[in-house]
Amino acid sequence: MNYPELEDWHDYEVESRREIIALLNQIGEKHQLVRMLIKGEADVCVTTVLEVDPDTNTIVFDRSIDPLQNERILASGQVRCETTLDKIRILFTAENVRSTEFENGMALRAGIPPTLIRLQRREYYRMETPVSNPVRAVIPLPPILGGGSAVFPLHDISCGGIAILDNKLQLGAAIGTTLPDCRVELPEIGPVTVSLQVRNVLDFTLLNNKTNRRIGLQFVDISRGGLGGVQRYITKLERERNARLAGLA
Repeated sequence: MNYPELEDWHDYEVESRREIIALLNQIGEKHQLVRMLIKGEADVCVTTVLEVDPDTNTIVFDRSIDPLQNERILASGQVRCETTLDKIRILFTAENVRSTEFENGMALRAGIPPTLIRLQRREYYRMETPVSNPVRAVIPLPPILGGGSAVFPLHDISCGGIAILDNKLQLGAAIGTTLPDCRVELPEIGPVTVSLQVRNVLDFTLLNNKTNRRIGLQFVDISRGGLGGVQRYITKLERERNARLAGLA
């Protein structure tokens, strides 16, 4: 099923069967509610994933509490499903929907989708960067701090910005300050040069009683190519995490 309302939806398409099964299992294990659109927004069933069975290549959903709606679902044979997982929107199409028995009751069974869409929203989703392969941000220091530049490890990254750890308390920039010509070095992707605006500062004490500082920085006028690099890196981290959850890494 196409998603004409989404621009460049192919960019968000997941095609790996193992990754799709891992995502569907997580949706079921976390009891995430799934909106099943039978004929668009006019006919919606709220359900849950009861089982994902790779051996039969099927997924089992709970039935609607409305018998007539179940009849419409079975008559359509194909429904669009929407849910969220860790604040990421997941879209997929369930085909060959039929009635099935499950744990002494009736349910709905469909084929595991060959692809699904995973949409990340910059306003609320951040991905922690790995300690084993750290990401660095090279930030020019203001003249009042001596000029030059300093390197900071990233704590997390999103399509809207980054958070860095300033354990030497070097930056000293006030909230609202814009720092031009910063370079975020993304492993296997390449550097992204962008201006960063200080949005929040949090000091905290480590177990060894040393003070550390977390600084939230927002991208300012990031280029399309730069944003594409950030999106590819976040997707890479997501896939690595899903592979670990599926026991593949």
